[in-house]
Amino acid sequence: METTAATDRAAPAAARRLVRLPGGGRARRVAAWCALVTLAVVSVVLGCRAMDTDGVTPVPQLLAFLPWLLVPALLGLLLSVAARWPLGCGWALLAAVVTGWFIQPYGPGPAAAPHGPVVARLRVLTANLEFGRATDGLLAALRRERPDVVSVQECDDTCADALRSPAVRRAYPYRDIVTGSPAEGSAILSTHPLTEERGVEGELSMPGAAARIGGATLRLQVAHPMPPMPGQLGVWRTELGRLRAYAAGRGGRPTLIAGDFNATQDHAAFRALLDTGMRDSARAAGVPRTPSWPDTTAPGLSAQIDHVLVSDALRPRTARFLDLGDTDHRALLVDLDLHAR
Repeated sequence: METTAATDRAAPAAARRLVRLPGGGRARRVAAWCALVTLAVVSVVLGCRAMDTDGVTPVPQLLAFLPWLLVPALLGLLLSVAARWPLGCGWALLAAVVTGWFIQPYGPGPAAAPHGPVVARLRVLTANLEFGRATDGLLAALRRERPDVVSVQECDDTCADALRSPAVRRAYPYRDIVTGSPAEGSAILSTHPLTEERGVEGELSMPGAAARIGGATLRLQVAHPMPPMPGQLGVWRTELGRLRAYAAGRGGRPTLIAGDFNATQDHAAFRALLDTGMRDSARAAGVPRTPSWPDTTAPGLSAQIDHVLVSDALRPRTARFLDLGDTDHRALLVDLDLHAR
């Protein structure tokens, strides 16, 4: 009985030693506290991702760069080893494993071809011009790549004038250009006849249209919700929610939403949009998580926030990210097959 009692007393004591921060020297204590703070921040972000919520600032901003959480997780591991803190080591390894799990592309991969025949092959380009600065790069890409449908964001007055030039009119006789502040302007260009439709409401213009292609009607929608800035998370969620409602209300109509979504697959608001059955073309074409922003200011620390989302009638074949120059975004060029219903 005395041996059993001693064992019972020793077990809680061992557990307390495992959990508590180590002592035994200032350097070890500092390393342990640094590990604790680092791993706590990582865990809050991963916890929000696991609970399918975007949380509050700074969680949405950090979620955009979720794969980079591997860096502080491994730093936490090194600090825990230096501090000789077993719980910290296990905590850091778990955080790294969970981050690795979430890095996997979200949503289905390449889809089987729809049952209907291919009625058209389309090339779609989406580009954020950063206040119109990349207008020349866009025009060069139009001449070089010859997309059939173009979604333009942050098109200032100079950009709008360029898109109304005779050369662009000849290449794209159908267009819907909305002007405003340099960040607000947007445009849809098409080689196919367009019917203007009411776009999704937002602080930044998001025009919509319907294109008649190969006997089918394709719904087109520019995406440019407000970014998740501190103090504006409600606007960001609301506008992504409106894009989700647009996607969910498509019925059986072929639908394409292209633009700067200011969101990645690690944001719950964007995953909710994908959960309507829309397919991310870059994911389907085998290039998920390819960075698209910020391309100029921090190319090594980038996220994919520019997307082309398509309904089941559209099958992505290829997707490429293009450098236009003079913008912090990379453009996205997607080749698609449009199938009859």
